[in-house]
Amino acid sequence: MKAGRLELWMGRSLLLVLMVFTLLPFISIFMTALHPSGTVPGGLEWPENPQWGNFIEAFKVANMTELLASSTYIVIAVVPIALIISTMAAFAIGLLRFKGSRFLFGLFVFGLTLPFGGIIVPLYYLERAMGIYNTRVAIVLPLIALYMPFAVFWMRAHFVNMPAEISEAARVDGVSNWGLFWFIHLPLAQAPIASLGILMSVWTWNQFLLALVLVEDPSQRTMAGALGAFQGHYATDVPLLCAGTILILLPTFIIFVLFQRQIITALLQGSIKG
Repeated sequence: MKAGRLELWMGRSLLLVLMVFTLLPFISIFMTALHPSGTVPGGLEWPENPQWGNFIEAFKVANMTELLASSTYIVIAVVPIALIISTMAAFAIGLLRFKGSRFLFGLFVFGLTLPFGGIIVPLYYLERAMGIYNTRVAIVLPLIALYMPFAVFWMRAHFVNMPAEISEAARVDGVSNWGLFWFIHLPLAQAPIASLGILMSVWTWNQFLLALVLVEDPSQRTMAGALGAFQGHYATDVPLLCAGTILILLPTFIIFVLFQRQIITALLQGSIKG
């Protein structure tokens, strides 16, 4: 009994330490954002006269009104298409199990091992040749493709763990493959689809590398790409840069607060099913 309590307190202490280390950078960024523009604060130091106007100035400098619209457009363009393709592919691989499905699934698993930064340069030259460079499409198409390995792996885990009796009963009633997917398994997959959609929305909103490399026009980028607006003169303005960072992280924080149960369920489901 004492050993159990000791393990419990050790676990809670470790979680507390990890939480402190996780929150400290965000607290430091927030405090730095409140210092006068042009100064270089040191460490965790609360300013004598907090400059809340830095957030307004950062909003104007980064032109975040256009970036909010651009990020929303990219999320709406990427997430539904990625969900539809990945769900249908996972259903075919996990339940229909057609000839060559294992090999195809192996290709998706191999896609999980590809380094994200290693394909940026080929994407850059490919999109310039296609004529879509410096447009939102230059972000949308690669993101849909890059999400496929994880999304298919995620959704296949759900379909594989579904009881075979459900499909067999539908087959006896003469349901086709399309009816089996649309009327039987798709309604049962609402929870993993919603969880995956939330995760992909957050990842798309915070996408920085693709937006920075493949799009030169700041108004065509994501919210995370707004940090590029602080290059040059504003790169040395640490408080203004930190204020912009807080504004960029704010929508993600709101999404997490509103959908924290679904996100936690998604993470747990992804770690259990396979």
